[in-house]
Amino acid sequence: AHLGVPRSGALDAPAAALANRLAGNPRGAAVLETTLDGCALRPRSAVTVAVTGAPCPVRLDGRPAAWGAPVRVPAGAVLEVGAAVRGIRAYVAVSGGVAVEPVLGSRSTDLLSGLGPAPLSDGTVLPLGPPADVHARVDVAPQPGPAAELVLRVTLGPRDDWFTPEALRVLASRPYRVSSASNRIGLRTEGPALERARPGELPSEGMVLGAVQVPPDGRPLVFLADHPTTGGYPVIAVVHAADLPAAAQAVPGTPVRFVPVRRRAAGVRRR
Repeated sequence: AHLGVPRSGALDAPAAALANRLAGNPRGAAVLETTLDGCALRPRSAVTVAVTGAPCPVRLDGRPAAWGAPVRVPAGAVLEVGAAVRGIRAYVAVSGGVAVEPVLGSRSTDLLSGLGPAPLSDGTVLPLGPPADVHARVDVAPQPGPAAELVLRVTLGPRDDWFTPEALRVLASRPYRVSSASNRIGLRTEGPALERARPGELPSEGMVLGAVQVPPDGRPLVFLADHPTTGGYPVIAVVHAADLPAAAQAVPGTPVRFVPVRRRAAGVRRR
């Protein structure tokens, strides 16, 4: 962030970590993240593949294969990861991990800065690392399905004083919906506008993952993995990190509720 570069990475980090565990990879190995429409892979040597995240059909040489479980794929066979049935993003881990060159310590494709490997296209050849000797010996790994309603716990601030008391009440009590304009940079919402108590704009200041920024149209925007590192619109609240993976799977139109949670007492924080 001190170089102006977002952290990027998987939007649904628990799903990516589970895919790696099923494929026998370290938690941080590079995986593929698909958005809505899936992908197809043809390995040049036998590999173990696991697909997690958004539920989707998986086929091996045209035959149904397991989703959420290790699948052994022979050399030259085609593994098809279909379109998401629910949710948005699926994660495909291959034994050994995707071994593209890291940039600033990351192998992620960063849509905002353009750093990292280019987005995949037909015919792309990806290098793999050496596979581990063992993979998870399970039939299927249970995973939570995409939520019908996105509930985001928030801590108010640091710029909640830029908004009227009525705006804070609206944020905590009125429903919003996920906008189709959402992407890896931020989850945009549709719903009631939040009224400011102050005119003008802030000088640019640091932004964090989960920041709820309010642009001039008054609709909250939740910053996700590819978010800018600075911004000039006031941040009314910050979403708790544990609630962000669900935002990665929220389809347009999903109801959104913001639930303010009070800061803990200083003594409790120290303990």
